[in-house]
Amino acid sequence: MVSSEWEAKAEHCRTILQDSLNPAWLLAQEDLPSADELNVSSFIDTCALLSPREHKITNSDGADLVIKMAAGSLTAVETVTAFLKRAHIAHQLTNFATEFMVSDALKAAADLDAYYKSTGKIKGALHGLPISTKEHIGHQGRICHSAYVAWADNIATEDALIVQIAKEAGAVFHVRTNEPQSVMHLDCSNYIYGTTVNPHNRRLTCGGSSGGEGVSLGLRCAVLGLGTDLGGSVRVPAAFCGSYGLRTTALRNPYKGICIPGAGQESIRCVVSPLANSVADLDLFQRAIIESEPWETETSLVPLQWRSVQPYSPQDLTVGVIWDDGVVHPHPPVTRALKQAVNKLKEAGIKVVDFDPFNHQEGWAIISTLYFPDGARAQKDLLDLSGEPVAELTTWILDKARPEPLTVTENWELNSRRDAYRDAYHQLMRQRGVDFLLTPAYIGCASELGTAQYIQYTSIWNMVDWPCITFPTGLKVDPKIDSIESNYQPRSAEDEREYKKYAPEIFTDAPIALQVVGKHFRDEETIAATALISKIVQKSG
Repeated sequence: MVSSEWEAKAEHCRTILQDSLNPAWLLAQEDLPSADELNVSSFIDTCALLSPREHKITNSDGADLVIKMAAGSLTAVETVTAFLKRAHIAHQLTNFATEFMVSDALKAAADLDAYYKSTGKIKGALHGLPISTKEHIGHQGRICHSAYVAWADNIATEDALIVQIAKEAGAVFHVRTNEPQSVMHLDCSNYIYGTTVNPHNRRLTCGGSSGGEGVSLGLRCAVLGLGTDLGGSVRVPAAFCGSYGLRTTALRNPYKGICIPGAGQESIRCVVSPLANSVADLDLFQRAIIESEPWETETSLVPLQWRSVQPYSPQDLTVGVIWDDGVVHPHPPVTRALKQAVNKLKEAGIKVVDFDPFNHQEGWAIISTLYFPDGARAQKDLLDLSGEPVAELTTWILDKARPEPLTVTENWELNSRRDAYRDAYHQLMRQRGVDFLLTPAYIGCASELGTAQYIQYTSIWNMVDWPCITFPTGLKVDPKIDSIESNYQPRSAEDEREYKKYAPEIFTDAPIALQVVGKHFRDEETIAATALISKIVQKSG
């Protein structure tokens, strides 16, 4: 029984989710891990619900699957079915989905198989690849609410443009995923679907705001995932859950059809970008999207073709390392991962230099104001309209807005400060002869549920509008070696607040990720650099 209008709307969305599940692909409660089993990241790989062939399919990268489908040794229906089954189990473990699109996905896959049978060719570069999408990425005829109960009856009239283009390239969309209230948390909880948890440690968050996508790729429920990133919302979930997350330069990928309050805010642009389980799949997706020339439809996009970049050799790169942003110290596991990465990169022949960051406190002062030039009125009005409770993290981020909207003159002045900051940071890179930066992806690993607040290790690059990729190091938190630093001295109340959140035993088994940052519109080079850097860092020994 529901007790209010907003609860009735939320219940309607939950019913859609429940009705979208295929009961044949769900495990009985007694076959699931107990609630006190925190690390369920490898559970599906031992699950008999998937056949050995389906396990092999879902543990393959997209480029390999397309090759097999092109050779006729694998069908799209087989591929999509395997990932759908895996996603059903993952949802039981983590609560990551908002809707399964089983019938549509299997029909699309069957159509692709029929196309292949009649022509002997695949439809496009993404032929048969299952892609999951963050809930507020529009799918025609389906609710698109951005985790706001007030929009729980908002129906998308068409697919988002990036979805349309991916479908033309042969992609199949099979599951939509959870996000936080306000779509501005590094957490993943709302009053419609509840909380999505981290599969590596279920008392930790999967990240946000594309949190469900973090789980989807972390548990290999999809070959690719689509999220959006305004302050780290693709990169952080990928980092927390053990996959790769790309933040493109703004105005490269099409954004039309994303449902979010505050449309038209251009001072800090949100981007829609992929998550994947390999760097090659990031490149595969980006090439397919950009080669469609989306700027012919979404004319604000930059008409820049996707360029082929030769693989880097170690002697080609100079990497600057940001050990600490000068505001908040990273937690011990992140520092350990950075030290190990730097040693490996140097041993491989890459020139690595320490890089003192350029006044990140000033960058945060600018971006935190430009996130909400209307005083967060668009978000607050939606919350007031539904009457749903306001989560603590929603209050925390919306309080970063000024109480009153910026005047036009004030917005112009901040835009000018933003541009000057961007120019200064770029010149600093040039003066120091640095090609790419290696930085933390977050202050630590995945946060405890409901506690993620500090976003500056990712948001600073939204501020300067540089492409960046978070990648797994292959390391996990180990309480035996990731002890609290005995000589730690907080530099501020904020620093002390964040460091007090760290206790080694709480974060056991959480993946440790790092971030590669490139230069403005050097997305292709950033992908190529990450391919080399991540391979070296992940090499055992």
